[in-house]
Amino acid sequence: MDGHIKTTVYDDVNDVLNYFSTQIQEVAGERFIGMYVIGSLALGNFNPISSDIDFVIVTDIDIDDTLFNRLKHIHSAFAASHSYWANKIDVVYVTIRVLHNNKDSSLLQYPQVEHGTELFKHFLEDGWIFQLYTLREHGIQVFGPKPSSFISPIDPNDMIPAVKAIAEIWLESAQNDPSWLEWLANRECQVFVIQTLCRMLYSLRTGSVTSKPVATIWAQKELGTPWDLLIMRSLSAKQENSKITQNDMEETINFIRYTVEQTILR
Repeated sequence: MDGHIKTTVYDDVNDVLNYFSTQIQEVAGERFIGMYVIGSLALGNFNPISSDIDFVIVTDIDIDDTLFNRLKHIHSAFAASHSYWANKIDVVYVTIRVLHNNKDSSLLQYPQVEHGTELFKHFLEDGWIFQLYTLREHGIQVFGPKPSSFISPIDPNDMIPAVKAIAEIWLESAQNDPSWLEWLANRECQVFVIQTLCRMLYSLRTGSVTSKPVATIWAQKELGTPWDLLIMRSLSAKQENSKITQNDMEETINFIRYTVEQTILR
């Protein structure tokens, strides 16, 4: 690595990627196989104001406690820095073995950072399959071989359980968790749910992954009434710091239920 990564058109983002690439190389050495940008940067809808920097670190072996603590120090130092991105990075560390065989991904916990948290170990999220698809098909190389050289093509059928799991958790929360309904009542949270549902439905229908804006436009055209009207109303009020109406709440829950039903039909 030459210390002058210019992976994206954003200089400050490149500085962040360079920091982590250099620091991780110093502590991990040959165990560091690759670093790849995913998320909105990879999918082409990055917004410097609202987006996070998402990347995946690939190692050759599981990260032991000693290496974990060294990596945790790297992340803590960055989080304490004056960088605009200090609390706006999402990272996951996975072994190349897991990427070779995605079936093993749910068996172990992996080091992760979410929105400025300390480095922690946890199971990969239910939507990992979508990140894996993005990594293989759209991942931006910071360091290492092309992701398609060590990740097999994603079977679209593998996306169905992920969509079902996420939508069912939300539906169950809507039915049994008043605090989740209180969260959903915030317009920005409702928009997040609706856009995520649009992305998941897009993946169900096409077997691929796209950005939230593209999936939302697709959903308005393809899903029809009443979902197109719900999506349009929500997005038109996206910038408002307001509560949603009871009608929008009910229709949003119905949209979640509709998504669960679509997984059953597949």
